[in-house]
Amino acid sequence: MNTTTIADTFVPTRFPKRTKSVRLHIEFENEPDKMTPEEFWEFCQENLQVRAELTKDGDMIIMPPTGFETSDRNAEIIFQLKLWARKDKSGKITDSNGGFVLPNGATYAPDAAWTRNERLEKFSAEQKKKFLPLCPDFVVELRSSSDNLKELKAKMAEYIENGARLGWLIDPKDNEVHIYRANGEMEILQNPQTISGENILQEFELDLTEIW
Repeated sequence: MNTTTIADTFVPTRFPKRTKSVRLHIEFENEPDKMTPEEFWEFCQENLQVRAELTKDGDMIIMPPTGFETSDRNAEIIFQLKLWARKDKSGKITDSNGGFVLPNGATYAPDAAWTRNERLEKFSAEQKKKFLPLCPDFVVELRSSSDNLKELKAKMAEYIENGARLGWLIDPKDNEVHIYRANGEMEILQNPQTISGENILQEFELDLTEIW
């Protein structure tokens, strides 16, 4: 990608204490244009210290790393999913570093995701080194102490609209799990101890006693 240096200090490094993310709207010479997933990939490779996602409108959302507590919870979710996936062998688990380009153009990295092997087989080894142009079959978003619940709900709905078959929004703050299904149904579980992968993650149950 041809890049332009606007200024070494273009993005400020100090923000109000309650800031949870920074949204960048980039305007191009051709006014209707927006940042493409390909340009976003190259931006990420040139700015490896930045943790960011790209919205369907072409805006970048830059997020700080999570705290220890959220990271520990996310590692537990990945650990349980990975153990199941190794036995099941029907798909692959990715963590919050794995980016996916959704059909609507957004590039998101769910906290955890599972994608069937039959969908992955169509991609070459080179393609798998970049953000994959698909929506995972299953996604998890884990709410941190600074996350806005309304925004996370909208993101979960976006996953479903773009092809996810099952989604969990896990909210340790209120001990709730919001379940999103492909048929548009949404269910909220209050303080569950386990949650089933239903017919998507067959025979999988997430033990939430390690999360709460």
